[in-house]
Amino acid sequence: MTLRLELAEVSDLNFVQDCATTAYEKYVERIGKKPAPMIADFESHIRRGEVEIVLWDDKPAGYCVSFNKGDALFIENIALHPAHQGKGLAVMIFEALEVRARQIGLEKLTLYTNEKMHENLGLYPKLGFVETERCQEGGFHRVFFEKQVSQTIYRAI
Repeated sequence: MTLRLELAEVSDLNFVQDCATTAYEKYVERIGKKPAPMIADFESHIRRGEVEIVLWDDKPAGYCVSFNKGDALFIENIALHPAHQGKGLAVMIFEALEVRARQIGLEKLTLYTNEKMHENLGLYPKLGFVETERCQEGGFHRVFFEKQVSQTIYRAI
């Protein structure tokens, strides 16, 4: 089985929106409103070349939104359809993004999560990310992380 990231096209918009809704709906009650990915302007991200479809054995399993931001590859969002969660695909996506960042000369990966998404708060440090800041932004309580690209991502999570 192989994982591949393929640049999204506007024709992928419905898949991306549906995947975001399905992947994040479990957090609505916990956060008290729709998480940012459920209301994101994916069409603009797609048109700017910032969205990739996550293909698992050539079948869409999720998506990733990332772009260069200063000396970092900023990971705006990664979502996997629930049927593909828990299989280690997220680790493979982060590995691919780290390789890309290194290849284009970026120093780190950066991202944020909602402070109520406890799963992510436990996962990111296991992948080598360190917390850098907590703040309220866009009406959400966010926790920011970064990872130097020279660090290793461990598969044993």
